Amino acid sequence: MTHATSPDEPTPPRGRRPPQGDAVIDRAFALLGAFEPTRRVLSLADLTHLTSMPRSTTLRLARKLVETGALERREDGRYTIGLRLLEIASLAPRGHGLRAVAMPFMEDLFHVTRQHVLLAVRDGDEALLIERLSAHDADPVLYRVGGRMPLHSTGVGLVLLAGAPPSVQERILDGLPADPAGQDAPGAAELRRVLADVRRGGFATLTLTAPWPRTSVAAPLLGPDGKVCAALSVVLPRAAADHKTMTPAVRTCARAISRELRSAPCEDNPKAES
Repeated sequence: MTHATSPDEPTPPRGRRPPQGDAVIDRAFALLGAFEPTRRVLSLADLTHLTSMPRSTTLRLARKLVETGALERREDGRYTIGLRLLEIASLAPRGHGLRAVAMPFMEDLFHVTRQHVLLAVRDGDEALLIERLSAHDADPVLYRVGGRMPLHSTGVGLVLLAGAPPSVQERILDGLPADPAGQDAPGAAELRRVLADVRRGGFATLTLTAPWPRTSVAAPLLGPDGKVCAALSVVLPRAAADHKTMTPAVRTCARAISRELRSAPCEDNPKAES
C-alpha cells in the first residue's frame, strides 16, 4: 500500500534514502541528516518516514545515537541533535579552526560596515557558511551558519569557485544554462568571464534583485600553500553606499586573515574536497 504524504507531514530529504544493505554508518548519517533548520525536533515516526528505514532499524539507531550523545531524547519522546556533535564539530579545522583565526578581523569589518559579514569554505560543489556577523537592523540574508550556498550565485561562492580545481568549475558550468534570461545569476558563458575577472582582480561583486535587492562584495582567503581556502564577504542592501567603496575594506581584511593563516600549523588548513 502506498503511503500518501499529507501537507503537514515532513517531506523526505532528497538524496538521503539509504538503499537496502547500507552500512550502519550510512544509516546513522541518514538519520542525523533528517534534521534540518525547519525540522529541529522529530518523532520516531518522522525519522522512519524521512529516512525510509524500517521502524525497528530507526528505533535501534536512535537509541544508540542517544547513548553516544549524538541525539537527545526529550520528555515527550521526540529527538533533537545532541551536544556531542557540537563538541566534535568544534575540532574541524576548516570550521571552528578557521573561524578562530578570522573572527577578530571579521569583527573589525563588521564594526565598519554594520552589515552582514560572511565566512565560507567550499565543500564539494557548494559553499558552507561557517560564520556570520549581522547587525540587528541589517537587511535579512538567506543563509544560516552551517547552511549551504550555491557557488555560482553568491559572492563567497564565486570566489571559492574561481579558486577551485578546473574539474569543479566545469561541473558547475555544465549544469548551468548558457544564457539564463531573466535571472540574476550568470549563465555558463557569462560565468566563465566572471571567474576570470575574479582571479585577475582578487575579488568578486555580485548584485541580486530577488527576493530583495542586495550586493555582495567578496575576497579570497589564502592558506599556507597560497591557494584559496575560504572566502570573506560583506552583503549590502542595494540602497547602501557604492559597493566600490567597500571593496578595499573587504580585500584588506581578507589579506590580514590570509597572513594569519600562513603562520598557522599546516594541520589547521586542510585542502578542500576536489
